[in-house]
Amino acid sequence: MKDKLLSQIQGLRTHALIFDQADEVIGVLTEFARGRNIASATFSAIGGFRDVALGWFDWQTKDYKRIELNEQVEVLSLLGDISLDAGRPKVHAHVVVGASDGIAHGGHLLEGHVRPTLELFLRETDETLRRAYDPLSKIPLIALG
Repeated sequence: MKDKLLSQIQGLRTHALIFDQADEVIGVLTEFARGRNIASATFSAIGGFRDVALGWFDWQTKDYKRIELNEQVEVLSLLGDISLDAGRPKVHAHVVVGASDGIAHGGHLLEGHVRPTLELFLRETDETLRRAYDPLSKIPLIALG
């Protein structure tokens, strides 16, 4: 992955991240956030995946149903945030991808390998967001309190 700092205004940074072929997005983005001490940010991206694993949260089991697409897809929209979970940056992303037949698939991005590229723009926020365990959903959610 290549990155460039596009702007820094009053300490808030905006980055362009251009992923390389075969990069696994969640892992690479998490390492980028850790390396740059990013505690809170939002991002959006477009591009393509050679394969992707989506997640659909099943409220009954409190776990993600894994949906795998082992084919080339267009990343139509990838949106997400970075917040702190137990003091470490955590990436939370949702994605909509388009298959060759024009059918769209979407969900929580569990894993995706880039092909040919992914263009992501990340904007840091000035307030640190932290996650806390939610007993109802049994997952860490952003806590504003």
